Amino acid sequence: MFSRYKKSDARKADPVSAPQASPRAATTAQPQATASAAPSAPPPQPKAKLATPAPKAVRREGRAAQAAPMDKERRRKERLSEIKVEMHKRLLEDLNLSALETAPEKELRAEITNITAEFLAEQGQVLNRDERIALNQDLYDEVRGLGPLEPLLKDESVNDILVNGPQQIFIERAGKLELSDITFKDEKHLLRIIDKIVSAVGRRVDESNPYVDARLADGSRFNAMVPPVAVDGSLVSIRKFKKDKLGIDDLVKFGAFTEEMAAYLQAAVSTRLNVIVSGGTGSGKTTTLNALSSFIDNDERILTIEDTAELQLQQTHVGRMESRPANVEGKGAVTQRDCLRNALRMRPDRIIVGETRGEEVIDMLQAMNTGHDGSMTTIHANSARDGVSRLENMIAMAGIEMPLKAVRSQIASAVNLIVQASRLQDGSRRMVSITEVTGMEGDVISMQEVFRFQRTGLTPDNKIIGHFTATGVRSHFSERFRMWGYDLPPALFEPTNPR
Repeated sequence: MFSRYKKSDARKADPVSAPQASPRAATTAQPQATASAAPSAPPPQPKAKLATPAPKAVRREGRAAQAAPMDKERRRKERLSEIKVEMHKRLLEDLNLSALETAPEKELRAEITNITAEFLAEQGQVLNRDERIALNQDLYDEVRGLGPLEPLLKDESVNDILVNGPQQIFIERAGKLELSDITFKDEKHLLRIIDKIVSAVGRRVDESNPYVDARLADGSRFNAMVPPVAVDGSLVSIRKFKKDKLGIDDLVKFGAFTEEMAAYLQAAVSTRLNVIVSGGTGSGKTTTLNALSSFIDNDERILTIEDTAELQLQQTHVGRMESRPANVEGKGAVTQRDCLRNALRMRPDRIIVGETRGEEVIDMLQAMNTGHDGSMTTIHANSARDGVSRLENMIAMAGIEMPLKAVRSQIASAVNLIVQASRLQDGSRRMVSITEVTGMEGDVISMQEVFRFQRTGLTPDNKIIGHFTATGVRSHFSERFRMWGYDLPPALFEPTNPR
């Protein structure tokens, strides 16, 4: 097995890899020579006055003993880091990387263990069992995984990974950022990991194309920006997706919204209302969209369109599309608008756009207005009213010459419901508002809020105090719900007191 993944000519006649016997022999010989020379000279007679400074010497030894554990730990980490760097170079020289693509994990780990043991024996390095296990795992992550990022990706408590250059990696836990003790060796090491990620999904990043959006194998969102645009080193942002998909029941349990709001949303999605999920960065828009899609029946054909495929729908009839950037020659780009136009010819029952941020908004609104009821998308906005204004701005930026009233009429006709998600100051994510679009009143789009999150205060440890409540306004779509078999009780829309 050892020769299966090892290059046939690896390290053949390499003088650097030969054991360094001469320095070690010289080091060992020096104490022996000193010991043999010691009997030739008579030992000096001790003097009585030399006993006086003894207490000071004891005190100096005490201070040195206190600093010794810290220095020892630092030296140990530095030594392990140097060994890891040298071992990684050895692996690149010795292993047949093309054969590793299909190598079973068990065999690859055994191969790395053998090469590590061989290297440590050559260099005369001695590691304890825990250090060897940690070293072998780090080397496996370098060869097969994503290097220093691998432990953070496996940590279920980490939600976001933010890399600011090779020496600074922040992580988010429970909505709070903290600096981790994990680092890359240097900028080249970080760039190699970035290239490994983006090349796996057919993307590229370099000086001519210094930023990229991609996804990891588990569906996590990945964004990178490299020098010269990134001044102090490459910038990487990873938004992790949980392996266990969060459903409506999970979000209710976590306090994102209430059971009454969930019942209303189920009726809205099942009766094919067009829904927009609005919110800021990191507010949980994609998670909410995933959860809402669980109310769609399995007998409907769903087409999803995204810049980076992140939606994870559980229905059986789902067609997924992903946009594509231009190649090196500036050709071959496929935009979300291109995908959306083509999707209209693919007999969809519902169209779900991961995020609307540009000229594709026109085709999205037309799809909602031309028989594709029940379509959904997300936008960046801080409130439902801001969401409508953003739709107007995106239409204007697309270069469409339309009167403002005609634009608003198009929006009011297409959009039925705006769900506002927000990330509060304590890091919690809540569905702070559910607003219905009821039509036009003159030149203004009329809207009514059905549910909201009412903040009432702040705890001493900066936790938000508040409760969800209905506004007392009966739903504009109550008759539609009843005709589709979702007769929601009037009590559902009555204001509630904090529990």
